[in-house]
Amino acid sequence: MKSIYDRILLKLSGEALMGEQNYGIDGDVVKFIAGEIKEALETGVTIGIVVGGGNIFRGVSESAKDMDRVSADYMGMLATVINSLALQNALENIGVPTRVQTSIEMRQIAEPYIRRRAMRHLEKNRVVIFGAGTGNPYFTTDTTATLRASEINAQVVLKATKVDGVYTADPKKDKNALKYDKISYLDVLNKNLKVMDSTAISMCMDNKIPIIVFDLYGKGNLKKILSGEKIGTIVED
Repeated sequence: MKSIYDRILLKLSGEALMGEQNYGIDGDVVKFIAGEIKEALETGVTIGIVVGGGNIFRGVSESAKDMDRVSADYMGMLATVINSLALQNALENIGVPTRVQTSIEMRQIAEPYIRRRAMRHLEKNRVVIFGAGTGNPYFTTDTTATLRASEINAQVVLKATKVDGVYTADPKKDKNALKYDKISYLDVLNKNLKVMDSTAISMCMDNKIPIIVFDLYGKGNLKKILSGEKIGTIVED
């Protein structure tokens, strides 16, 4: 089965890596995600990945409330690098070649982010994991995902979450919440739906990159999306 996309950007939240834990990284969950990515690669797609850091530290979290926002955001960026290295290790353990590139230079553990180098790795079928956000405070990893997707010419952003799509309300709190199969960028912004932050949505809208929100833990979901199955919610014009 061949993928309907040539190149995708996979956005993983930090929370996704902690599974049912309250904090940190669940090794079994990371192995599962790595397995899903390996299956996806077999369809011929090339993959860039942006990982959040919320399982370790968030710049806007309660624990950061007395901190300078800029310092707190940099701490959050460093948390994304820890997650990137954990995912890299899990992927390479099952034979998937990867590179981690970071927006903040830390040459002992990763390459600095250079677009041309990232493109070259993707052409060689390596998975490129982008860490440390954009390298700037006040920008989320959602915005990083749409920025990197635009830079590497990804055809779609796949946002992997703990729910199976976009709902009218939080389905865990409201049993009457209805799921959207498809929704426009403008509706997401106007209804203030928590898909991605407004900067990220606007960037995808400007660059005409669709976003598919799907359940990360559904076995085979990533591969099904690549085969053209209607999984989750698609956000587009």
